[in-house]
Amino acid sequence: MDRERIEEVRNRVSCTAVLVGAGFVLDRRESSPRALKFRRGREIVIVTHGGAGWFDPLSDEKGDVFALASLLERIPFAASFARVSGLAGSVLPVLPHRPAVRRPGVPVDERWTTRPALGRSSDAHRYLEEARALPPSVLRLAGEADVIRQGPHGSAWFAHRDEAGRLSGWEERGPDWRGFSTGGAKTLFRFGSRQSLRLCVTEAAIDALSLAAIENVRRDTLYASTGGGWSPSTVAAIEAAAIGAMLVAATDADPQGEVYADRLRQIAETAGSDFIRLRPRAIDWNEELKEIRKEGRDLPHARATGQG
Repeated sequence: MDRERIEEVRNRVSCTAVLVGAGFVLDRRESSPRALKFRRGREIVIVTHGGAGWFDPLSDEKGDVFALASLLERIPFAASFARVSGLAGSVLPVLPHRPAVRRPGVPVDERWTTRPALGRSSDAHRYLEEARALPPSVLRLAGEADVIRQGPHGSAWFAHRDEAGRLSGWEERGPDWRGFSTGGAKTLFRFGSRQSLRLCVTEAAIDALSLAAIENVRRDTLYASTGGGWSPSTVAAIEAAAIGAMLVAATDADPQGEVYADRLRQIAETAGSDFIRLRPRAIDWNEELKEIRKEGRDLPHARATGQG
């Protein structure tokens, strides 16, 4: 087969087109311009590199557009080439553009320090309090701990730090934007005492803060977020923080959340830590918090739904 033709088709057809053609739907809430999450029932595929690559967060499968077509339809390369060639020119779903242009070459710690602290009257605070239902008391504590700063265009930045307390990057969430700091690395977002007897790991900083609000910010707990990632640095950070503590898998109530919970269970076994699975009644802790506040109910303590 002509290699030039293969490269031409590879460059013209996005993995997104293959997924849409196979019945997958873009999960806009869980996507960012650099990582598009597609779902088909319980199946999940993340599209990266501007549509040129993909990976399955629930397994080790990954590759280019031809590998994706081969995997989804269980067909050989020649058949996948023919299938992908027929998708050239497909109309693809898009997400909002990034709200700000980062200054290239500036270290993450310098960019963090240039952003304002989380002020009560700021757009970021209003977004977190009104759109995300986070109580002002929790936001005040998080602001005082310098784990949240104001981002551009009403967004908020949530710090990821390593075991030594060094900033490695930050999660970015706003009314029209979600992502992770350019040039940064995911370790853990941490809210609470580092000498805690209980480590609750969620998939997003807003979920960590939501669980903290639901539990009335337990003094014995460190609320953490992986930022949706599972890098070696994140695993190392969890392993170190779990030593001597109960590891609580407070991930989302969906297939991906269950996979993450199982990985956390394995870390607990390796570290010799106690383990418990804590599931939100809604899809995630922020949705549960919003339901509680919408109904005017008092914030309850979270309930463990499974152990071991």
